[in-house]
Amino acid sequence: MAVSISISPPGAALSTAPGGPLKGRLRPPGDKSISHRAFILGLLTVGRTEIRGLLEGEDVLHTGAACRALGARIERLGEGFWQVDGIGIGTLLEPRETLDFGNAGTGVRLMMGVVGGHGITAAFDGDASLRKRPMRRVLDPLVLMGAQVLSQDEGGRCPIRLKGTPEPLPIEYRTKVASAQIKSAVLLAGLNSPGRTVVIEPQASRDHTEKMLAHFGATVASEPFEAHGRRITLEGRPALHPAEIKVPADPSSAAFPLVAALIVPGSDIVIEGMMMNPLRVGLLQTLLEMGAQIELINQRDEGGESVADLHVRASDLRGVDVPAERAPAMIDEYPILAVAAAFATGETRMRGLSELRVKESDRLVAVADGLAAAGVESIIEGDDLIVAGRGHDRGVPGGGVAVTHLDHRIAMSFLCLGLAAKRGMAIDDAAMIATSFPTFQAALAGLGAHFS
Repeated sequence: MAVSISISPPGAALSTAPGGPLKGRLRPPGDKSISHRAFILGLLTVGRTEIRGLLEGEDVLHTGAACRALGARIERLGEGFWQVDGIGIGTLLEPRETLDFGNAGTGVRLMMGVVGGHGITAAFDGDASLRKRPMRRVLDPLVLMGAQVLSQDEGGRCPIRLKGTPEPLPIEYRTKVASAQIKSAVLLAGLNSPGRTVVIEPQASRDHTEKMLAHFGATVASEPFEAHGRRITLEGRPALHPAEIKVPADPSSAAFPLVAALIVPGSDIVIEGMMMNPLRVGLLQTLLEMGAQIELINQRDEGGESVADLHVRASDLRGVDVPAERAPAMIDEYPILAVAAAFATGETRMRGLSELRVKESDRLVAVADGLAAAGVESIIEGDDLIVAGRGHDRGVPGGGVAVTHLDHRIAMSFLCLGLAAKRGMAIDDAAMIATSFPTFQAALAGLGAHFS
């Protein structure tokens, strides 16, 4: 299932500089969350699943390799077009080698759920960044279901050896934080349970797992819980059937050309096929509140998800107060929102960002440090980030180097900042961009962006 990806070598710096306006059309890569789940559900289905528009980034390919190690046959038929011959629930093979997930936090946590609900033992590991990320939040409910953690690094981190159970107990589990990864791991383990698995989340997180399980034939119900939460119920041991998956464009990847077009004067672009799932459009909602000129056109349904094209024009943005309740709908977009806030007039306060501290890096600190390197003032108060916008009249000085900490979203965010800053902007390492948006540089260059 090998596929060639063009990436920068580790430690390769990259910079952007201001130029003319961004013009044209682009379609961002397929959604990363759906691409991970497409491989996994293909593995758990007896028969052939076809996937179109798959994100061919490193993170997703690591998940595909793990599915192959557990028994799936996976073949690439063309750009973004893949087929998976799965072996079904309860019949997975024990992997011979460690499952290496690189930087893929979603992939490793979801696959722990798969292994935890099967009578096999597997070792999980990844790169230096992944080894810093907490896994106890996923392991704890899996242990309640009967899995055993045979070994783990300090604080429940990778490398981890997990022994699954062939008879996972049906449980009702209430998550402590809004996390689609925790919810999905429990549901995936519950697929092989002889009973009913229930997950209660205090705030609704992205619901791709529930939608895709239903698409493959599982009986799954989601209902409101309290003010902002959901209660998800899954009937165990369904007969999943192969289903074609068309992966929409990733809102988290679309966020970069979207904000770049808003902050580069004179820009006018169209972003094609962006997913409009209500639990994924927090950034779009926030940008509209900031005064962004974004028009939704050609709204339609693709593969069970709402999508639309976005007509985006350069805009005079204003600072806003972003409520904590919006975080689950835009958790990966705060770094690029901070860039938009830097060019806005007035102060932007982003509340309740504790989850940013346990992403690929401590994104709160990484964003604040990057803004400082660009000449933008910001403050971290508890779990809030406050950015003092400079507006287009004062402008953002730029000219510094943002340290990425092996975080692809930090890297792309500050490259976008450099397109509108007076002296451009550099990052210390561009290699990790390939984990989620391998065509980032080419796509933005096609709109007129200047890289060096």
